[in-house]
Amino acid sequence: MLPDFQGTLELISMEGNGGAHLDGKVLQTFQKSFVQVQNILDQNRVLINEINQNHESKIPDNLSRNVGLIRELNNNIKKVVDLYSDLSSNFSKSIDVNSSEGDSRSDGKGVQKRTRPGIKHDEGGMKMEMVRCDRR
Repeated sequence: MLPDFQGTLELISMEGNGGAHLDGKVLQTFQKSFVQVQNILDQNRVLINEINQNHESKIPDNLSRNVGLIRELNNNIKKVVDLYSDLSSNFSKSIDVNSSEGDSRSDGKGVQKRTRPGIKHDEGGMKMEMVRCDRR
């Protein structure tokens, strides 16, 4: 099953109403990256289907062709990892900027943040779980 990137963007926007707010330009950047990821994943599905068909055919030329297809698949996976890494970094930076801007209220009192045990929160009180993908 493919990820629902539009739902992710809507969730980010909704989270913004109660805590961190991401501006339209940031959301457009995320949208563009998610579309790129989705396009690569769609291409990977086609590649995997062709690789499987070639493998099942056991025709020597088809099996030889799989070498190039698998290389292309690996390169696509590296691109997806890079895109997710950039998304993660950009998201963290956006949250950091927005949470530091929203740490005080108009009455001059600081915002009291509640946290629940076992759930990680960033400085802005937003639930976060980041996964880091190191490049090889």
